[in-house]
Amino acid sequence: MKLTLLSLLALVSSCSSLPGIAINNGDVRRAGSCENTPTSRHCWGQYNVDTNYYTTIPDTGKTVEVWLSVQEGTCNQDGYKRPCMTFNGTMPGPPIVADWGDDLVVHVTNNLKTNGTAIHWHGVRQLNSVEQDGVPGVTQCPIRPGESYTYKFKVTQYGSSWYHSHFSLQYTEGLFGPLIFKGPTTADYDEDMGVLFLQDWSHTSTFTDWNAKEKYGITKSLNSLLINGTNSFNCTGSQDANCVGGGKKFEAVFQPGKKYLIRLVNVAMDSLFQFNIDGHKFKVIATDFVPIVPYETDNVLVNVGERYDVIVEANATPGDYWMRGGWLRACQGVANDNPSAITGIVRYNSGSTKTPTTTSTIQPPKFCADEPAASLVPRVKFDVTNITDTTVEDINVRLTHTALFQWTINGSSLALDWNKPTLRHIFNNASSFPTPYNVVAVDRKSATGDEWAVLVIENTAAALFSNIAHPIHLHGHDFWILAQETGKKWDGTAKSFRTTNAPRRDTALLPARGYLAIAFRLDNPGAWLIHCHIAWHSSQGLALEFVESPKSISVGSANKMVFDDTCASWEKWSPSSPWPQDDSGI
Repeated sequence: MKLTLLSLLALVSSCSSLPGIAINNGDVRRAGSCENTPTSRHCWGQYNVDTNYYTTIPDTGKTVEVWLSVQEGTCNQDGYKRPCMTFNGTMPGPPIVADWGDDLVVHVTNNLKTNGTAIHWHGVRQLNSVEQDGVPGVTQCPIRPGESYTYKFKVTQYGSSWYHSHFSLQYTEGLFGPLIFKGPTTADYDEDMGVLFLQDWSHTSTFTDWNAKEKYGITKSLNSLLINGTNSFNCTGSQDANCVGGGKKFEAVFQPGKKYLIRLVNVAMDSLFQFNIDGHKFKVIATDFVPIVPYETDNVLVNVGERYDVIVEANATPGDYWMRGGWLRACQGVANDNPSAITGIVRYNSGSTKTPTTTSTIQPPKFCADEPAASLVPRVKFDVTNITDTTVEDINVRLTHTALFQWTINGSSLALDWNKPTLRHIFNNASSFPTPYNVVAVDRKSATGDEWAVLVIENTAAALFSNIAHPIHLHGHDFWILAQETGKKWDGTAKSFRTTNAPRRDTALLPARGYLAIAFRLDNPGAWLIHCHIAWHSSQGLALEFVESPKSISVGSANKMVFDDTCASWEKWSPSSPWPQDDSGI
């Protein structure tokens, strides 16, 4: 498989229009417009990279429509054959590509035989469309087997992400795909090479691993590491009938002098990767969906759920180079059997079949860490101004009476009821929520002006468990990173908080033995999950919900009808389901 120009593999129908130019009643507003070209990537019609997309949303008048089939099959990603789950029969699934300001319509059919499902659009703000967030037990009931669900939302951001199942551990079985919202960038490039997935991969079903061990412990060593869903696993001498061979390295072809945009996305179960290409440097231009002031580096640290847009210039001596996504050993509590073999190949000659002989000079960090906060400077400046709510949560662990291992936040593990999602409680005007839903209420104090909520998460578990870092992902919002300290406890004051143009993103690392302080604007009423994106940990309950301004949640009658019909259908089918819920649900 070679990394080439993007092709939309899903079935897509759309009406063409100029990207990023607002359309009202058929009139294209061209005043001050600027074309997005290899030498003017900051432009986007009448908008540009300095447009504040939190307050300004283009309307292209275009609808992108996609059909996804969730199905079971057999995968051979690296030479080892095993059962898996896929979108449209491929892993990764088909790219979903839209322009900033488009309307996106995605029809999802659940063709699994025994599982429900629901699809989450990772990092998508879902402004005023919380019912489209795709979290079973929070924003919807699962889609029962044999039925379909249509997600509809406006593309209010731009950049790189992924879509994935949020039903239990399904995404680690292969249910994920690229999500690209095209828009301006903070540096120029010649060719967009699309999403590059970094992934760990087990040769046994995740659900088998869960039942055998993970519900009772922390982690499990995985067998393989993949780049864009492929690698070569050594089957030499194996007596395992499933070790059939046929794996191959991911390959990309560079033309000398060209600049390539690569969209790095970590979709692992529990691994942080250090990405580099031997002999090349990067210009990092975005974190998650946030354009940043570009900085140069020779490697990027990418944790689970995080995304980095990087530009690499093909300015090395033409030849064959290793592309590496090294697993970071400094992150305790995660493990892989084959940590050194996550490699792909960059070639300057498409006809070459040589094995690269290049070596890496990259040194791994001593601690499990994100990219330095000082490097992540948002291009559009935005300060935290009026903090109205502050919540402090401590992470710990516990064993239940049945000896099941669970993570806790302030003593409670998330456990959702797929039949009664949080939004159903809200629609029924509930004044309280079940304790295991881990709900934190946040609300605006006034109808005008910016207001912010702050969450401080402290890693205060016993020594063995506090040494584990956690990638924390918030739905429905970008968050501003006020502080991110390793080996320190929060002092209970705001004196260490950075409120002036702090780094912002939707996923960031809670350091070992430390704390993470984040702020988000109270501008998007809904029920929003925040959770560790290590799949084992989220299934073990490391999550909570923000119920934000519930009286202001507005869902159209058509969407409410779909919500109710999906729940009614699920409730009718679920009592006979051969797949009982035995984890948090997410």
